[in-house]
Amino acid sequence: MKQNIVHIALVVKDYDEAIDFYVNKLQFELIEDTYQPEQDKRWVVVSPPNSNGVTLLLARASKPEQIDFIGNQAGGRVFLFLNTDDFWRDYNRMVADGISFVREPKEQDYGTVAVFEDLYGNLWDLLQLNPEHPMAKRTAR
Repeated sequence: MKQNIVHIALVVKDYDEAIDFYVNKLQFELIEDTYQPEQDKRWVVVSPPNSNGVTLLLARASKPEQIDFIGNQAGGRVFLFLNTDDFWRDYNRMVADGISFVREPKEQDYGTVAVFEDLYGNLWDLLQLNPEHPMAKRTAR
């Protein structure tokens, strides 16, 4: 049996501002942006460059109770983990592009990591795993 988690829904305030952040600031690829007239929604999918793993579904809050979760999908914990093949290249580019880091780079036993906020305040780890870390083998596929 083979299964994959394909998308993670990320609740956003506005499709276009979210696309702008993820595509122009984080340099993600826009995989799909399809209008769904029957629901008056867009199916917006983005992915880190050259990734074949999980994608983000940018899902605009469509009910009042969803608005409170914009920027706080994990209750203040780090929500998403962006692994890179070159931490310092991406960290320096992101800082130059105005990405807000709330925890400075640090060497850990598993690799190099820093915490940044997306446009709504969700926390992300930017990390480069050490080659011997069990997840490094999975992300190299």
